[in-house]
Amino acid sequence: MVFERNPKMEATQDLERMVEFEFVRATENAALHSMHWMGRGEKESADAAACDAIRGVFDLVDIRGEVVIGEGIKDNAPGIFLGEKLGRWGGKDPRFDIALDPIDGTSNISKGMPNSISVMAAVLVPEDRERSMVNIPSFYVEKLSFGPRVRSGIANGMISPINLDLPFEKTLELVSKALGKRLGELVVTVLDRPRNQQYTDAVRRAGASLRLITDGDITAAVAPSLHDSGIDLYVGKGGAPEGILTAAALKALGGEILLRMWPRNDQEKAELLQVMTPEQVERVYHTDDLVHGESALFCATGISDSPMLPGVKLIGKTAITHSILMRSRSRTVRYIRAEHDLEAKTIHLRSLLGEEHL
Repeated sequence: MVFERNPKMEATQDLERMVEFEFVRATENAALHSMHWMGRGEKESADAAACDAIRGVFDLVDIRGEVVIGEGIKDNAPGIFLGEKLGRWGGKDPRFDIALDPIDGTSNISKGMPNSISVMAAVLVPEDRERSMVNIPSFYVEKLSFGPRVRSGIANGMISPINLDLPFEKTLELVSKALGKRLGELVVTVLDRPRNQQYTDAVRRAGASLRLITDGDITAAVAPSLHDSGIDLYVGKGGAPEGILTAAALKALGGEILLRMWPRNDQEKAELLQVMTPEQVERVYHTDDLVHGESALFCATGISDSPMLPGVKLIGKTAITHSILMRSRSRTVRYIRAEHDLEAKTIHLRSLLGEEHL
C-alpha cells in the first residue's frame, strides 16, 4: 500500500505542533500565578494575575494570535478582551483565532471552592479565511452538551435528534436510551441559577441524579464527553464565551454542544436585533458551526479540583499542576502532570516585562 503525502496538511499539523505546548504553558502559569488568591475573596485580583501570566507567555511566542472570544466584559472584571493581540506578530508567523478564560470559576477561586480552571482554545486561520471561530454577541446562551455515544446514537438512528425546544424530560429519555441507562442512573449537571430552575425541576421529576455547580461551566459542559467523568449531560443558560471554549474541546472529543442566544430582557433582545436578523438570534449553533475546520487546540490547567482536572497541589517547595491538551485533527487528548520546583520556577509577566519567581 502506498500513502500519498499531503504537504499542505503536514504543514498545518507542524504549525499546530510547534505552538500547542505554548498554550499549555500559558494556562499552567496562569494557574500557578493565581493560586495565591485561593479563598481570599478577591476574584478580580486572581483574574488579573492569570491574565498577566498568559500575556507574559505569549510575549515570547512567534504567532499572530487575535482574541476573538475574550472575557471580563460580562462582569467588568480585569481580563483579556475581544480584539487583543497575543504573540510577537511577525509577518510570516501563523495566524490563530484565540478563545480564552484566564479563570473559569473566579467566584470559586475567591471562596476556595472546587471547579476553577484556566482555559484556552485556538484555531489556525488559513490565509483565505477571515475567521475560524464564531463570536456570539449575547451575554448569555442556552447550552446543552452531550458526549460521543449520544451523538453517535443520533447519527445512526438509534434515537431521534435532540434539540433545544424539546421538553427536557424527553431529552433525558433520549440520552438514557443512547447510553443504555435507566433514567435513575443518568447524571445531569446544571449551573445553579434561578434562570435554570426549569432544568433542575425536570431532572428531579424524572428521578435522574442532579449535580448543581455554582460556577465554572466549561468543565461541566465538557465532562459528558470525558469517559471517566461520571457526567452524562450538561444543560443551562450561561456565558456565551464559555460555550465557544466548550465547542473547541468537543471538536477533539467527538461530543456535541447545542447553543442559542438567550437575551435576558426586551432591551437586550432589541439591541441584538439592531445587528442581527430575528432568524440569526433564534439560530441553534452546533459544535461545527462555532469552530470551523479540522484544526483546533484546547488546553486547560486545573486551579481547584474539577470533574475535568485536579487543582494545583502544593507540597513543600513543589507545586504539582494537571493540564489537558486536545487536538481536534488527530483526536488526541493528553493529560499532563507537571512538578514545578518553586525555588527555581520563574514565569514571564507582561506587567514586569520580565521573569518573576513564584
